[in-house]
Parts: sequence; C-alpha cells; structure tokens
Amino acid sequence: MNKLTSFTVDDRPVPVVFVETMDVKEGVVCDVYKFEGDDTRDLAIVTVHKGCKTPLQRVVAGKETREGFVSGQGVLTVWSAEGVAAEHRFGSDTKAGSVVVSVNERMQWHADGETDLVFSEVCTPPYEDGRFENITD
Repeated sequence: MNKLTSFTVDDRPVPVVFVETMDVKEGVVCDVYKFEGDDTRDLAIVTVHKGCKTPLQRVVAGKETREGFVSGQGVLTVWSAEGVAAEHRFGSDTKAGSVVVSVNERMQWHADGETDLVFSEVCTPPYEDGRFENITD
C-alpha cells in the first residue's frame, strides 16, 4: 500500500509524514504517521486482514482516541466502562466516519466481511506505550 502524504481531518486535508510500519499481531499491520507541524496528535492507519481482529484493548490514557473507518468491511465494538457493548458496522456503502473511544472503554476491530478492513486511529496527545492495555491478543 502506498504511504499517505495527507489525511483528512474535519473535512480538510492535513499533511502527514510516514514514521514506521509495525506488525501488531498476525493479520494486523499498522502504519504510523505524524502530522506535519502538529505535535499534539498522531495517526495510525491499520490494516486488519480478512477474518482477523485487533487485540481487545482498554483505553488507559489520553485526551481523545478517535477510531475512523477507511475502507473494506468490518465492525468496531466499543464496550463502555460499565460493560455495555456498542457495535459500529462498516462496509463498502459506508461513508467515512469516526467513533471516539474514551478512557476506561474497551475496543476491538474485526474484519468479519469478505475483504480486509482499513481504519484510522488519531491519538491526542500522540500515542505512547501505556495508552492502551491489551486484554487479549
């Protein structure tokens, strides 16, 4: 996949710079970007291969974690701090949209359709180890 040079935030393109590619787990790959001239947040573009899931994670820290659908098919499940699940289903007929996941909520993406799933994650402030707690791999 070609690396991004810009990413749309609030309906306007913002320049980004590729940092690195990380293998999260089997079937999940993450491209990390920084916003050019903006060190208050960062961007991950995550590809989840067909049939795979991201780790189930609890948000431990950060001001805002915004999960966004990019392409493919799949579902984002977010569990509230009280354990109530909300499913956000995305597919070829879905317009780009995003979901904010708050501290103490859990989340997991699953590419449960016929294609790979690509999503974005904007972390404010930028991601640091300890922001998420992996509950399962």
